[in-house]
Order: sequence, then structure tokens, then C-alpha cells
Amino acid sequence: MSKPVPDSLRQPKCARCRKHPVLADYRPFCSKRCADADLGSWLNGAYAIAGGPAEDADDTPDTAKRRLDEED
Repeated sequence: MSKPVPDSLRQPKCARCRKHPVLADYRPFCSKRCADADLGSWLNGAYAIAGGPAEDADDTPDTAKRRLDEED
């Protein structure tokens, strides 16, 4: 049976490519390339948080202004 690797010898892998060890400058990524690729995924909507459909807010600036105008 194998022995556990001590913490001092562990090297975390890149959160994007899982191949290279993490560099302190780009933590939790191995390079600027992986960091930029991950940011691009967020901006393009590739990552999503599970949940129900979002409801439209009733207090948008236009709606709130109309309510104030109607009250006058």
C-alpha cells in the first residue's frame, strides 16, 4: 500500500488544465493563458449557477419613476 504524500511535496495542479503545477503569480492557474481562458469562459456564460429562472425586478428605475408619477 502506498504512503500519503507529505504536504511539503504536494504541488497543486492548475484549475484550468490540470496539467502543470500552480504558479504563485497566477494562482490557482499555471499561467496567464489558463487564467485568461477561465475569465473568457466566465464572460461567455460557460459557467452557470444552478437555480430557478430569474424574475424581473419590479423596482427598475423606469418602473419606480412611473409609480411616483402616477401617485402625483
